[in-house]
Amino acid sequence: MILLTVGCNFRHTPIELRERLAFPEGQLQRALDELEVRYGCESLILSTCNRVEIYLARLSDPRPASAEPTADAFDAELIAEFLGEWHQLPAETILPHLYERREEDAVRHLFRVAASLDSLIVGEGQIAGQVKQAYDLAQQHGSVGAILHALFQHARVVAKRVRTETGIAHGHVSISSAAVDYVQQVFEHFDDKTILVIGAGKMGELTLKHLRELKPRAILVTNRSFDKAVTVARGCGGQALPWEQLDDALAQAHIVLSTTGAPEVIVTEARWRKVQAKRTKGPVVILDIAVPRDFDPAIHDGESTCLFNIDDLQRIKEKTLQQRQKHIGPAEGIIEYEVKRFLKDWQRRRIGPVIARLEQEYEAKRQAIVQQLMQRLNGSTSEADRKEIEGAFRLYKNQLLHVPISALNEDAAQGGGSGLVEALRKLFRLHD
Repeated sequence: MILLTVGCNFRHTPIELRERLAFPEGQLQRALDELEVRYGCESLILSTCNRVEIYLARLSDPRPASAEPTADAFDAELIAEFLGEWHQLPAETILPHLYERREEDAVRHLFRVAASLDSLIVGEGQIAGQVKQAYDLAQQHGSVGAILHALFQHARVVAKRVRTETGIAHGHVSISSAAVDYVQQVFEHFDDKTILVIGAGKMGELTLKHLRELKPRAILVTNRSFDKAVTVARGCGGQALPWEQLDDALAQAHIVLSTTGAPEVIVTEARWRKVQAKRTKGPVVILDIAVPRDFDPAIHDGESTCLFNIDDLQRIKEKTLQQRQKHIGPAEGIIEYEVKRFLKDWQRRRIGPVIARLEQEYEAKRQAIVQQLMQRLNGSTSEADRKEIEGAFRLYKNQLLHVPISALNEDAAQGGGSGLVEALRKLFRLHD
């Protein structure tokens, strides 16, 4: 098996270069065609916002040494040339940012990528889907063969094991999702809850998207610009309110999401006390993700009013990340086990047909020799004698093949290359 991965990611390459090296979906099929023309091997491209990786594989190299470079001669320098020509960039500016993984290291790298151990945020779930999408596209295009098919199918199994058998994916690690996590700790159900959105910031839109998934009874939106309130309300299926009705809206809300970008506090402690006197809705959770803050921190009492600002939510996010770090060791253990299992399975799959053909060839020879011997003896032997002769020749055949078959199995167990397999094919004249 010849397997190679060459690529760049967020650890080695600035975003400005990653953006230029990325392959839009419309270009991927043409790029796979180009790799096939150049190198005549299986190919797959994984292109995301955080990485661009090219996977190449082939069973063996039938070309003469004078032919064009193939996967076993392929390296980061040639990939840099390919990327440079494709994206119209100097190869020398790309090469220093590329890493190269071969055979076992390439298998381990893909498994770590698919299991999100090599992600910017460890445990994020998006990468597994991106790996599957890259495989599906290459499969539809016909650029994956036996090796990449087996490898990427196994990578899906590894990713699932890591996510289900460790806690590496538990909890959310964005400000918006951390906010929703906290809200869910306060309220058991949301079909009777009202959410108030104050402002129309980008962070607020993302957080609101997560809050909508809780399916609240109502969403109210207010903004100093009523037109903006209408736009946000239309996008979330909510109701727009004039800015002058803010206090009334606060009195109705169970969850408040505030992101105005105002230069000073909007809801002071004194103003909140007046609102609180009107409230009959039980506790309220206020997610103040504005900078500067929209709500006076003094209104938080931890019982009837729970106020969280962006720093509080950042601490929740960091705590989740710290918890995930504890699961990296067990996840790496799963990956190491699966790397060995994949390589062992692949070697067994590779040598299985050779052993079967070897057995088949010599069993045919054994039967032919026994048949010739029986014809010469012309019925002068008993049934017991014939069984004895059959058994003797079968034993001889097994002893004859024991050494080459044992050598193949030992070589496979040690992760050997295809040299011994090819040597045995020639030595025993095993033709496909």
